[in-house]
Amino acid sequence: MYDVIEPESNESEAASGCGPLLLTDTSDSKPLRQQVFEHVRASGRAARADVTRALGISAGSATTLTADLISAGLLREVEGLPREAGRGRPPVALEVVPEARYVIGIKLSDDTHSAVLTDFAGHILANATLPSAPMRKTVDALLDEISGLIDLVLTDGQKTLPDISAVGIGMSGIIDHNSGTVPWSPLMAEPDVDLRRAFVERFGVPVHVDNDTNVLTLAELWFGAGRSISDFAVVTIENGVGMGLVLDNRLFRGARGMGLEVGHTKVQLDGALCRCGQRGCLEAYLADYALAREAATALHRNPRNLQSPKAMLDDLFAQAKSGNEAARTIFRRAGRYLSVGLSNVVQLFDPGLIILSGARMQYDYLYAEEVLAEMQKLTLSDGRTPCKVEIHAWGDMIWARGATALALAAVTDDALGEARA
Repeated sequence: MYDVIEPESNESEAASGCGPLLLTDTSDSKPLRQQVFEHVRASGRAARADVTRALGISAGSATTLTADLISAGLLREVEGLPREAGRGRPPVALEVVPEARYVIGIKLSDDTHSAVLTDFAGHILANATLPSAPMRKTVDALLDEISGLIDLVLTDGQKTLPDISAVGIGMSGIIDHNSGTVPWSPLMAEPDVDLRRAFVERFGVPVHVDNDTNVLTLAELWFGAGRSISDFAVVTIENGVGMGLVLDNRLFRGARGMGLEVGHTKVQLDGALCRCGQRGCLEAYLADYALAREAATALHRNPRNLQSPKAMLDDLFAQAKSGNEAARTIFRRAGRYLSVGLSNVVQLFDPGLIILSGARMQYDYLYAEEVLAEMQKLTLSDGRTPCKVEIHAWGDMIWARGATALALAAVTDDALGEARA
C-alpha cells in the first residue's frame, strides 16, 4: 500500500535536470522563450529537435529562440547526446549556463536553520546549518540568525552576497507568499511581520517567502518524486503538521496564498489546545509538542522537566517498541487522527500520490498498515485504485533545497524578461 523511500534515493544527482518534467495546461501563458529554457533545464540537456517535439513548435522557431537565449547568456551548446548508430556526428545539445545566476534557499525552524546555495541549473554548490535560539524572535533577531547562516554558506561556496540573485525562505506558520508578510508563525514574537521588506532593507537582495511545507513540496516537484506527477500532496509531521499540494503540475496556494493549513483543520470540537490558540486542530494530536505532552504522562516525567520534545518522543518511541502499552496507545491514537486527516485530503483533492514526510516519519506507528487501511475506509474509494502513499523521511537540507526552487522560479521570470528585452 505504501513505499518507504529513504532520503538518499530522492536526493540523488543521478537524475539530470531540475524542475517539473510535465507541461501544465497553462504553459502557453508563459513566454515561449521561457518554455524553451525551462524544458532544457528540466531535461538537463536537450537537442533542438527535442525542444520542437516537446513544445510543438517549428524547427525555425526553436533555432531562433535558442539563439536568443544563448546570446543572453542563459543557454549554451555542448556535445554529449548519444549518436544514433551510423548517423555520423552526435547532435549538439543545449544546457543551462550554471553560472548565469546563483540563489540561496533557507529553511527556518525552531531549533536549526539550514541553507543551500545553488547555481542556475539547480546544482548544489554549498550548504550550511546553524542552531536557532529556542524562543520566539523579533524580526531583527531572526535576521541576525539568517545573516550568520548566509555568511556560512557563501564562504563555503566561495561566493559573495552581490553574486546572489535571490533568496528563498521557507518557515512554519501562515505565510502570505504574494506580499512576503508573515501573519503568524511560531518562530515570530509578533504577528503581521513584513519579512520581505525587512530582509531587503538588511541584505539588499530580493527574497521570496513561503510556508515551509510549500517549499518541501517544491523540492518534490523540482528535484524528487513529483517531477513527473501532475497531481500530488505532501503532508509533513514535525514541530507542526503541514500540507503542500500540486495540481496540474503547479503548486497550489489558494486564493490568498495561504491555503492548505491541514494542521489547523478541526478534527475534534472543543478538543486539545493547539499552539495557534484554537482547540481541536489536527496538529494538536500529531505534532511534536502534542505527542510530548502525552509522553510526559506515559513516561511519568515531571511536567517541569527540561527535556526537549524530541528527546521525550525518542524515549516514548523506544518504550513503545519495547512493549510499553501506554506508549503504544499514544502512537496508535495519533495514527488514527492522521488517518482522518489523510482521508480528508483524498476526499477533497483526489491526488495521485500522498507523500508523508518530516522528521516524525521515523515513528513507523504513524504509517502502520492499519493507519493507511483506515484512511482508505474513510474515503469513498470503492471500485477505484487506492491513493498511493510514500514515506519520505527527509532531513533539513531538502527543505532548504526546496526554497532554492522558490528563488529559481522567480529569478527565471526575471531572467527571461531580460532575454525578451
